[in-house]
This record gives sequence, C-alpha cells and structure tokens, in this order.
Amino acid sequence: MISLVRDRTPRAGVGDGRLVALAVVTAVVFGALSIVGGLLVFAMLGIVAIFAVCAYRPVFAPYIYLATLPFLAGIERGALVPMARPNEALLAVLLAGACFGGLLRYLRGDAVRLRLRPMDMPLAGLVLLATVWPIASMMLRGQTPLGSDFSAVLPMCKLAALFVLVRMTVRTDAQLLRCARLIVWPGAVVAVVAILQTLNVGPVLDLLAGWWSTDSGGLSSRGTTTLGSSIATGDYVIMCLSLVICCSLRGLFARREALVAGFVLGAGVLAAGQFSTWIAAAVAVVVILRRIPQLRRRAVRFLPVVGVAVLVGAPAFLGRMSDFSEGFPVPRSWLGRWDNITHFYLPRLDDFGFVLGVSPDSVLVAPETWRELIYLESGYLQLLWVGGLPLLAAFGWLSVAVLTATSRLRARPDATGAYAAALEIAWWVIIVLSIIDIHLVLRGSGDLLFVLLAVVSGRCTRERS
Repeated sequence: MISLVRDRTPRAGVGDGRLVALAVVTAVVFGALSIVGGLLVFAMLGIVAIFAVCAYRPVFAPYIYLATLPFLAGIERGALVPMARPNEALLAVLLAGACFGGLLRYLRGDAVRLRLRPMDMPLAGLVLLATVWPIASMMLRGQTPLGSDFSAVLPMCKLAALFVLVRMTVRTDAQLLRCARLIVWPGAVVAVVAILQTLNVGPVLDLLAGWWSTDSGGLSSRGTTTLGSSIATGDYVIMCLSLVICCSLRGLFARREALVAGFVLGAGVLAAGQFSTWIAAAVAVVVILRRIPQLRRRAVRFLPVVGVAVLVGAPAFLGRMSDFSEGFPVPRSWLGRWDNITHFYLPRLDDFGFVLGVSPDSVLVAPETWRELIYLESGYLQLLWVGGLPLLAAFGWLSVAVLTATSRLRARPDATGAYAAALEIAWWVIIVLSIIDIHLVLRGSGDLLFVLLAVVSGRCTRERS
C-alpha cells in the first residue's frame, strides 16, 4: 500500500553536505585571504568581534575605548588606518556596534531614554559653533573651505560622538566605578612611560620613536609618551590623579590602590616636562584644597609619598628649569609662541577678524625654511580664530553650566560626586591654562574631559529636582 502522506524525515546527507560544503568554502576563502592579506584578515575578524560585543552589551564600547585611548590616540593619522588615527577608527566601530544593538532593542520594544539635561544646550551650542558655524562663516565671507578646513572640525565631532556614547551607555554606579579604573590605570601606565622616557631608557625611546610622533625636539627631554604630546600627557595624568583623589576620599578605591596610583601619577606630572602642566597641577591643588577641607588635615601624611614622587620625576623638571639659568625670564618655548602670535595670528584677527572668526584650521604654512608649519598656541585665541566671538561666548556659557552642575553634585558620596569633583578640577584647569595653550580638544585629554562631561551632565537633573 502506498501512503499519501509525504515522508518528513530529512534525507540523510543532504543538509550535512551543504554544511560541509559551506565550511569548506569558508575555510578556503579565509585561508586564501590569510595568505594574501595576512594581518588584514585578523584585523577584520577583530573588528567584527568588537562590533558584535558592543551590539550585545553597548556599555562595553566606552570600556574598550577608555582602556585603549592613551595608547592609540598618539599614533599618527594614516599610520595604521588610512586618513584616521587608530582611536578614531576604533570609536567608529564601537559607535556602529552600540547603535546597532540599540536599534535591535528599540525594534524589540525596549524604551529609549532621550532626555535633555541642563548642560546639553550649552554643549550643543559649543559643538555647533565649533563645527558648522566656521564653515558657514567662511562661505558667507565669500571664501571656499578647503579639505583642511573640514578636517579641522572633525575632532570636535568625534568628541561629541564620544559624549553621546558614554551618556547613553554608562548608567549605574558599578559601571561608573569600572570606567574610573579604566581611566586611572592606563593613565598610570602613561605616567610610567613618561618617567622612563625622561630617564632616557633606551627601549622605551626606541618604541616611542617607532610608533608615536613627538611634539618636541628630543624624545628624552619631555614626557610625550604614547599620546605624542607632553601637554596632552600632563593634562591626562592630572585628570587621572584628580579622579583618584576624588574616588579615594569617598571610599570607592581601596587605600593601597589609591596610594599606588597616586604615587605613579604624581611622578608623571613632573615627568611630563611642561611648565603648563606644572601650572595646571598648582591650579588643581588649589581647587582640591578649597573644595575638600578634610584633605588639608590629611596632607601631612602623604608628604613622604609626595617626596618620593618628586624625586622620581625630578630629571624632567630640572632639565626644563635650565631655561632660566640661560638668562631667559620665561621658558624659551613661550618666547617662540609669542612671536608666532604677534607676527602671524594677531594681524589676521585685527580688522574685525575676531568677530566672526578667520578659519576652522589654525595651522599655517611657515614662510621659513627651517620649519614647515606654525601652530596657534593659545586656547582663547583659538576660539576667536575658529568661531569668533560667538564661539568664545559659547565656551563661557558652557563653563557657567559646568561649574553650576558640579557645585550641586560634588558633595555626593558616590561615584557621581567623584566624577563631578574631578570635572570641576579639570574645568578650572581648562579655564586658566587656555590662556597659553589649547587644552579643550587635545587628543587623549580632550576625550577624557568629554567623558567626564557626559557622566556629570546625565545626572545633574536629579539633584535639581
């Protein structure tokens, strides 16, 4: 008898054969690619893995970025990734993965929290006036923006994207504490590199010379480290040290952990070899002692640790102090900065150039043969050069919003209070040091500043209510 019911039992070997064929094809393709592309295949697999992890757990995106930030930010643009720094390319992958995961959760029906906070409007104003406005201003004045003008506004766009990423993913106190450690301990490694660099340790100098560029003449004279900038190194280390102090006072870091990290970071401040860094450290100490009275009574206990840290970081400090022994009333580098400002930048800011701004790109081609480029080394003049009085006013508006928010949150005994106190210290450093340097968007330290902004801005409404 013939059954009219179709046999639903799968045919032996058909499905297995397809799987085997697919596996063979995949193996052949990846084998060929590994022969042809080598590390490129593993890089692509790594990108896919990072994308998948961030899609599954978006909070891993800021974790990965913070852990790798001080080591990737100083590698030259185009050295590993075409037309981009490695940390910029990594951020693009992290953002893509986190956004894809967020989209899947939204389609699943999860709630998406998008709420404006008091600091959001001032920050949005600063970002728009630092990116869209300079390009529009040039076009309104009949000038055609060049590729360098568009690339000059990209760092602020990157920082704004990082702000949104941290704001949308880091929510709990446990995540804040995890981020704090991912900030502090890589910063401690950077401080160790600065110390070894200024002690003229050969393998460290060779490694830095091979992968990281430097903003100064000699690799051993200042602590440029893996950030490729002694100024950025100093800012980064000071922010990490401020966060260590603010967390340890609230019991978030163990005493031994705080002492070890504080010792290394304190020595790194001196090893940076920058006068502006030491001025920033003085500003930070003043703010800390004013805001944390109980620390004044405990300061005597830490004098031995401070003394050892000073001895470790002394070579760079003594090397820079030699400028004064040569008869200069100020550091020699400052004389060069002032000469550049008076001869190349102030003439173009005259005749109402400061009102609307001059150009998004403040780097000029040098007329001399002994150098190629000239850099504007003043934060406030940079604001006027890029966006004129509107951008300078936006920075003032944001400064008022930041200091107002931190004044409400810094007394909290939790991780939010620690981040708020650290942000207040960092922002006062920015306000004071922007007279002589550009600190707001420095690679590495600018990223860390916007991470602090994202954390504090997302929580200031609660205190207000």
